[in-house]
Amino acid sequence: MLTTEEILKKVRLLEIKSKRLTNHMFTGEYHSAFKGQGMSYKEVREYQPGDDVRFIDWNVSARYAHPFSKVFEEERELTVFLLIDNSASMSFGTHLQRKKDLVTEISAVLAFSAVNNQDKVGAILFGDKVEKLVVPKKGKQHTLYIVREMLSRDAMGSRTNYTDAFRMFNNSNRRRSICFLISDFLGTGFEEAVRVAARKHDVIGIKIYDALDMQLPDVGLLEVSDVETGGKRLLDTSSAVVRYEYEQDFHRHNNYVKDVFKKAGADLLHMRAGDDYVKVLQKFFINRSR
Repeated sequence: MLTTEEILKKVRLLEIKSKRLTNHMFTGEYHSAFKGQGMSYKEVREYQPGDDVRFIDWNVSARYAHPFSKVFEEERELTVFLLIDNSASMSFGTHLQRKKDLVTEISAVLAFSAVNNQDKVGAILFGDKVEKLVVPKKGKQHTLYIVREMLSRDAMGSRTNYTDAFRMFNNSNRRRSICFLISDFLGTGFEEAVRVAARKHDVIGIKIYDALDMQLPDVGLLEVSDVETGGKRLLDTSSAVVRYEYEQDFHRHNNYVKDVFKKAGADLLHMRAGDDYVKVLQKFFINRSR
């Protein structure tokens, strides 16, 4: 567990890094990637060539004997929810950072992107149960509060309970929202939760993984344990067959997760701990805006 001083220091560093990224890289892309709730009437102005004739204000036009068009603007305010997997497997990491560290950075960047765009941001931290609900609000201080909550909680719990997290999300959020589900998705059983949420909300999954989740090193006999189930196995990593099957298991599960999100009509991003997540986010925002 980090001390209060260490947490405040990390919060400050994440604030500086996130602000730099959102100010210089994501501001326009984020705004374009996510649409508002609809259009609202703003004003009338004189008709200009190319204006849609359906939006001519006939009452005003008759009064001034000249055509006038109604002008609409996008209702921009959105609610962004971060559903953050804080189960035991997120504490794992072999390449520069733990999966939990990467999740915290990504969450901070997404939260600052939202508040810079005058959107509300909320969060649900969960493991085998919902640990914390942060009600959506605007503002920098609120975002820093979310970051502090993430840093002050160690990854814990056994199996990851996606159902309760989504139930909490749906019950606390009646309007259509943007939902980022950030997890390593090592378990199963989240198909129904993702499908139900994606009916109403814009759901984006971010799958976090470590290099060792995908490939075993050749180091001879290796005892491995599942931090969520407690199960242990002895693997002969000097065997090319064992290493191959291990990698194939990773890809099979990866395809399963892809299929779940595809069937739900939701997006899925993949990010490896230690890699440049900025490029992945930026590419996603740009593709969304198109």
